[in-house]
Amino acid sequence: MQNIQIQVRFGETDALGHINNTSYFVYLEEARIRFFESLGYSMKLDEWKFILASTKCDFVSQGYFDQLLTVKTYVSRIGSKSFHLEHDIVCSQTNELIAKGNAIIVYYDFKNQKSEVLPELLKEALKNNFLLA
Repeated sequence: MQNIQIQVRFGETDALGHINNTSYFVYLEEARIRFFESLGYSMKLDEWKFILASTKCDFVSQGYFDQLLTVKTYVSRIGSKSFHLEHDIVCSQTNELIAKGNAIIVYYDFKNQKSEVLPELLKEALKNNFLLA
């Protein structure tokens, strides 16, 4: 499991002072980027091998401006050509669950425009981050 922290900025909130629903997807993207970097993958576009096939976010509790959030990222499923990432967004001060997200990531050959089998080294790295949802 990997954890990152996010400080909620004013511009990420709505007129009621809550975190805007679109902001959660930015937090999830940031968590995915840091997760890939922790596995040793470069963010250089000419070396990129992943495509986001699906993502969703369930809003569990209200989040607010200036809260410190922790995004916990872990792997819940490893397939032959894809894997599932899960994200728990919690308030760092209270450990209250704010939102749950997930993403399906496909290992992808952009030149040939088709999915590829996950390399064994990647599978091993994903297993080290595996946690049942």
